[in-house]
Amino acid sequence: MQMLGALFLIAMGAGVLAVGWQGYRVGELPAGSNFMRPFRPNRDDNPFAFRFYLALYCCGGTALAVWGLLALAGMAPPLRFR
Repeated sequence: MQMLGALFLIAMGAGVLAVGWQGYRVGELPAGSNFMRPFRPNRDDNPFAFRFYLALYCCGGTALAVWGLLALAGMAPPLRFR
């Protein structure tokens, strides 16, 4: 069960990093909702928000992937499924 949790963390980290990379290439990131429509900051209209969310995606994805790798090696607490 510990290996499954570690692999899940690695997969989620890779997914978050993939979304960040795709947003970096295209120039637009999904960043939640703005009332009833999606909020997607882009490089041209809102460069500060774009860079903020890009950093958030990169740091979050890297943290998840590293936690999964460390849990796989037994150096971090594994993800607990209930």
